[in-house]
Amino acid sequence: MCSLLGKVILELIEFTSNANHPVTLYDKSDFDEEIKLRIIGGEGTPSYPSGTPPYHRSLVEESSSAVDRGSVPAESDWVTSYKVMVSNDSHTWVTVKNGSGDMIFEGNSEKEIPVLNELPVPMVARYIRVNPQSWFDNGSICLRMEILGCPLPDPNNYYHRRNEMTTTDDLDFKHHNYKEMRQLMKVVNEMCPNITRIYNIGKSHQGLKLYAVEISDHPGEHEVGEPEFHYIAGAHGNEVLGRELLLLLLQFLCQEYLAQNTRIVRLVEETRIHILPSLNPDGYEKACEGGSELGGWSLGRWTHDGIDINNNFPDLNSLLWEAEDRQNAPRKVPNHYIAIPEWYLSENATVAMETRAVIAWMEKIPFVLGGNLQGGELVVAYPYDMVRSLWKMQEHTPTPDDHVFRWLAYSYASTHRLMTDARRRVCHTEDFQKEEGTVNGASWHTVAGSLNDFSYLHTNCFELSIYVGCDKYPHESELPEEWENNRESLIVFMEQVHRGIKGIVRDLHGKGIPNAIISVEGVNHDIRTASDGDYWRLLNPGEYVVTAKAEGFVSSSKNCMVGYDMGATRCDFILSKTNLARIREIMETFGKQPVSLPARRLKLRGRKRRQRG
Repeated sequence: MCSLLGKVILELIEFTSNANHPVTLYDKSDFDEEIKLRIIGGEGTPSYPSGTPPYHRSLVEESSSAVDRGSVPAESDWVTSYKVMVSNDSHTWVTVKNGSGDMIFEGNSEKEIPVLNELPVPMVARYIRVNPQSWFDNGSICLRMEILGCPLPDPNNYYHRRNEMTTTDDLDFKHHNYKEMRQLMKVVNEMCPNITRIYNIGKSHQGLKLYAVEISDHPGEHEVGEPEFHYIAGAHGNEVLGRELLLLLLQFLCQEYLAQNTRIVRLVEETRIHILPSLNPDGYEKACEGGSELGGWSLGRWTHDGIDINNNFPDLNSLLWEAEDRQNAPRKVPNHYIAIPEWYLSENATVAMETRAVIAWMEKIPFVLGGNLQGGELVVAYPYDMVRSLWKMQEHTPTPDDHVFRWLAYSYASTHRLMTDARRRVCHTEDFQKEEGTVNGASWHTVAGSLNDFSYLHTNCFELSIYVGCDKYPHESELPEEWENNRESLIVFMEQVHRGIKGIVRDLHGKGIPNAIISVEGVNHDIRTASDGDYWRLLNPGEYVVTAKAEGFVSSSKNCMVGYDMGATRCDFILSKTNLARIREIMETFGKQPVSLPARRLKLRGRKRRQRG
């Protein structure tokens, strides 16, 4: 039995057509997976993570096979038959034969179900060429494919696994189903009981608990002055790389804290970290049935009731922009903490249970920064995710904090091993190198009701989407390399929660003032203090005029300098009550209500008239 040795990058992938018809691979707006060329096995029959593959009882010894992965889900475009040619020098090509003639491989008859074809005899090759022969009527040529086989060592040892990445971290590199994920969390909690806590934020449609792990030196409590950070993964159940990266991160933080890694100890002691590895466990359980080899574009993507969590949040952008466009009307919508519309909160609204759980979670905890891990690309997307202009599908739509978001995105992308590498092959048709591995979400493709936009407009949290790999569902043998690709970025991004300013807004008695508004001059987006009066405001280096105001208090402003060194600048405020607030406080203390002065004057005038009469 040959083990699953993972992906070998072939030097050349070609698609050709004899017909006068354009060869369309696919478009990112249609689906998120690249053509994956995967070499599986060694000698003999390939072994699979879930036993014998469902598509065939046994495989011919040492044979390679091709899995036609279907086509663009939204279109009727798929190849119904094709030929395969192989080469070892990219100049001389040999067509796969079936007896004396060229072998015609059957393609898809339905766009979602993968089709497996086997070569008639084992073949050794470095390059592959796929030649579509027929395709769905009225459609285009569109094909996704994986190559399954066993890698052979190169005698010159140049091409053979030349890009292999090894790791020294002693972590559990495997795919974890729901039960295994829960067990791994328990193991981490038992290893590091003083800094971890397992809890759940709610349940999925199928009743699976949405487990999260908190990592902090005082788990279970919000410490005044300590920022809160979160990672979320698995909103799309079939994008499993993010889920496994977060499980690896849990293990890594625990191990490094126990080893007294200074950087990790500081991060844990100064930050309250929350990690939610699987927001859509129902979808994951469905996706893992197909596994990394036969999982389709949509299998497990949505929740059990067919909802895409990624754009299931309330559209607060439209409320904000409509209010801003009504120049002469009194402003009823603030530039932050925009209320969720009543219709969205009704039981009949099409809102997933998982979405409601995340909203309640984010309203309960004063998150400052968050990242949601996704798959199918290598880029960091920052808000806004929704275009402002009507009828446009793509348009750069920045937030008032665009410079901050661009820095946050770059902090992840620049420390990733591949995102900013100009030499790497793009995942699909988009090349994000011009923005150093980052992109404004709306300039890529517009999404109404995204988590990023909702988080920014309804809470204090700055949220970004981090696409951690071209392959949504890589084989577990690739997890060590993917971990090395993302490990430093995951840590660096968490550290960004300590940039900008922080402080506490108190009254004259030293009591924290909750819901005080923190405004930065020149930035049309405010934040609010937490229940203890503490706040955190992400800002790039520079000097800022910051104002704190609260109902019943006199506002206060001061200059706050943000430096280049890591660590937020302390910027506290003490607010005194307004005269009217003092009067009300005194009258309430003595059991009386404040006197309405206009009404008192009318009473006095009435008395004088009666006296004259």
